[in-house]
Amino acid sequence: MSKRLRSSEVCADCSGPDPSWASVNRGTFICDECCSVHRSLGRHISQVRHLKHTPWPPTLLQMVETLYNNGANSIWEHSLLDPASIMSGRRKANPQDKVHPNKAEFIRAKYQMLAFVHRLPCRDDDSVTAKDLSKQLHSSVRTGNLETCLRLLSLGAQANFFHPEKGNTPLHVASKAGQILQAELLAVYGADPGTQDSSGKTPVDYARQGGHHELAERLVEIQYELTDRLAFYLCGRKPDHKNGQHFIIPQMADSSLDLSELAKAAKKKLQSLSNHLFEELAMDVYDEVDRRETDAVWLATQNHSALVTETTVVPFLPVNPEYSSTRNQGRQKLARFNAHEFATLVIDILSDAKRRQQGSSLSGSKENVELILKTISNQHSIESQDNDQPDYDSVASDEDTDLETTASKANRQKSLDSDLSDGPVTVQEFMEVKNALVASEAKIQQLMKVNNNLSDELRIMQKKASRLEKQNSTPESDYDNTPNDMEPDGMGSSRKGRQRSMVWPGDGLVPDAAEPHVAPSPTLPSTEDVIRKTEQITKNIQELLRAAQENKHDSYIPCSERIHVAVTEMAALFPKKPKSDMVRTSLRLLTSSAYRLQSECKKTLPGDPGSPTDVQLVTQQVIQCAYDIAKAAKQLVTITTKENNN
Repeated sequence: MSKRLRSSEVCADCSGPDPSWASVNRGTFICDECCSVHRSLGRHISQVRHLKHTPWPPTLLQMVETLYNNGANSIWEHSLLDPASIMSGRRKANPQDKVHPNKAEFIRAKYQMLAFVHRLPCRDDDSVTAKDLSKQLHSSVRTGNLETCLRLLSLGAQANFFHPEKGNTPLHVASKAGQILQAELLAVYGADPGTQDSSGKTPVDYARQGGHHELAERLVEIQYELTDRLAFYLCGRKPDHKNGQHFIIPQMADSSLDLSELAKAAKKKLQSLSNHLFEELAMDVYDEVDRRETDAVWLATQNHSALVTETTVVPFLPVNPEYSSTRNQGRQKLARFNAHEFATLVIDILSDAKRRQQGSSLSGSKENVELILKTISNQHSIESQDNDQPDYDSVASDEDTDLETTASKANRQKSLDSDLSDGPVTVQEFMEVKNALVASEAKIQQLMKVNNNLSDELRIMQKKASRLEKQNSTPESDYDNTPNDMEPDGMGSSRKGRQRSMVWPGDGLVPDAAEPHVAPSPTLPSTEDVIRKTEQITKNIQELLRAAQENKHDSYIPCSERIHVAVTEMAALFPKKPKSDMVRTSLRLLTSSAYRLQSECKKTLPGDPGSPTDVQLVTQQVIQCAYDIAKAAKQLVTITTKENNN
């Protein structure tokens, strides 16, 4: 910064002396106290940088300085300049005001609610208004009038607007005119340097054609800002774009997590994401990197006063209302990754970003292959995402400690044991594929595998039971117990031909007296009955697991009810007071788990008073209950088979 800035500027929000922070997208300088509020608003509202302790691209700092010196703050305080506002008691904050509630309320009204911005006359068609503003922006960026463009952007002009008649974007126009500060402002508001115009040229192409070499180099840096920032966060170095090096992929000193099966599965899913979903994941990680770096600077610069005790703490990414609740919850979970886990995630994203770019280049696609590399600066320019496509699928239980660390509780919340999430199975379910976000998915897969193995074991036991029945029956029996002829019907039982008229014990009906019947053990039901009910339980559990994988939380309750019915029917086969301790224990686990499963699934109801803030937390308990049910059912099959064979 210049010496003049250090000595004469005042905070845009409270007029305090010597501001040490800047709000990049608002074009203002702010003091420590006001910055604490800006940080709590989120980067979609205000992107803060320290003026001394944060690295600045020179032209980006020059852009902010120019905006502030040319009165950018009057854009955000337009109505406060009216004498009538002062007479009505409306005023901006003072340096002596308390951070809470005085300064915080004013800053939120100013930037979040845009309460003091000049409003355009209301029109019936808002889209036409936005289009008109974007066309004005398209014309204005060829000049050096930054504050005019900022005013248009504040009113809703789109930085990536593609002019239908001229066939290009404002960034193409600014690059052609050599307006590097306009290019910086547009990039802050989300303009993409990789966008092609109707002739197939990018802003970088026009900057080079016009001999604006500094602008061309800066646009390339902006194009790779996301991956450059992630690499610099890990190793303190950036790629040499001038010589064609666009990626740096740091290596972990300890790659134990990288070698785990869960990490491999997560990486595989990361690679299967569409470019759009991968871009969103990368943007979320970028925001978390910015939060962590800003937090480090904040703590390093707050040692000189009692200010720290009063300022706003930002332990995780603030909520962005343009995102779905599941994405916001997933973004906040990033703060709980420890250093090793977060670094592993960042490396995976860098590696896959490079793979995607190179793969797209080889295919010769005309589409912009660097969607994931565009400027992350302002989320204002990004349209709201469809809430039916949650960004993060679910959150792992704190009981899943196999991938979690034992960080000290004295650390801040972001250093707590990792809260790992399961990755999505379908593309719709969002980018829960981060390196350590697969614990729940692994548990689901484990349970699916257990259920499949249980089904295999049930079929084997069915054949054994059939052979036993054949041995105990007369040669003239109407039973067809040949194992190879057995075909399961809709309920998983083994009946064929005349056998369909036979009702298995436990059905509540009387079997045909003309057909023989093998009496069950006096204390336990027949193996065939237990196998049949267990198969039904297994099918229902698999249905529940598919609902969990597909994020269909509204299917939890009906699935749990079907499981509960099947469990009740199975438990009814056994005596009320079994003699065997193992049978009693297994039955108790079976019925109690079914009851807990219903209770947990009911928490997904919107109006349920016990509903948690994160419905995905329920998924972990649901999976655990299903696992316990399957385990208990398997134990009962094993016990029954053993006893009846004896």
